[in-house]
Amino acid sequence: MSAAELERLLATATPLLDVRAPAEAARATLPGATNLPLLDDGERRRVGITYKFSGHDAAVALGHRLVSGDVRRARERAWCAFLDQHPDAWIFCWRGGQRSEIVQAWLRALGVDRPRVPGGYKALRRTCLAVLERAPREKRWIVLGGRTGSGKTRLLGCLGNAIDLEAIACHRGSAFGAMATPQPPPATFENALACAFLRHRAATVVLEDESRTIGRLALPEPWHEQMQRAPLVLLEVPLAERVENIVREYVTEPLARGSPPAHLYERYADALRRIQRRLGGERHREVGQALERGFAEGDHRGWVERLLVWYYDPMYDHQLAAKTARVVVSGGWAEVEGYLRSAGSCPA
Repeated sequence: MSAAELERLLATATPLLDVRAPAEAARATLPGATNLPLLDDGERRRVGITYKFSGHDAAVALGHRLVSGDVRRARERAWCAFLDQHPDAWIFCWRGGQRSEIVQAWLRALGVDRPRVPGGYKALRRTCLAVLERAPREKRWIVLGGRTGSGKTRLLGCLGNAIDLEAIACHRGSAFGAMATPQPPPATFENALACAFLRHRAATVVLEDESRTIGRLALPEPWHEQMQRAPLVLLEVPLAERVENIVREYVTEPLARGSPPAHLYERYADALRRIQRRLGGERHREVGQALERGFAEGDHRGWVERLLVWYYDPMYDHQLAAKTARVVVSGGWAEVEGYLRSAGSCPA
């Protein structure tokens, strides 16, 4: 199977039946993949030990004994149920070898014939890495910047030519940016970026201005380097509006989704402790007291405004000083949105 054909699988969001063990899928997976293993973690470990000490044939024989009878029938039912819902799915394992071949053969005996990915996850991973490497050369890139709370992520969601890095990373990129959903493993993040790029149809890609790391995840070096060279568009929003945006996104909406107030408070208090040195002792105490009052009284504007003015805005001003030559547009929502929408039709 050629690299172009593998890219087409990923670009078209083809459903994938991942028959690797759960621990393998947890370390790295792909968008659209559902893990329904041939061998669970314990079975895979036993087969691996047998292979090491007794060889290939003994390991295969053990695998067939472990996955037989009711165990085999239960796994076949799970695979068939998935394939009933996703009749265009492909099957993959680690290297596209024995496990996916066995699953394919067992399904074929049940009258279900689905293709498997030659080379398995490793081939798909190589494809993703190749896409990430060449991506900066294939499109025009524009970076959207602006002060914290400007609504950059919301604006990206209104565009048809944007990739939301923070959504893929499950992190908003700041000290207070952790989300309820844990961040994915690094390889899973990179694979999702590659798939997002393959599925991006415009000639221009718009990305939010980010540092090299988003939470604990690092952007691919070619992407970060390109983002440091790309034209910069700045969204300018008054402080009062930014405060309201932050309160809504970080407090009101999480509480409405059922986040316990005490957990939310502890998360932000912990984030505040991590920036104590940069904020300074007196200001740290004042923000901490305002944070506590906010959760006690329900008005969170005090601690949010202090954080923006004392911490985020000075950091933004310092970073912007090195980027001013790249700024092509700065303005309010309507002006910036109009520019970014029109940029989508620019040639790559």
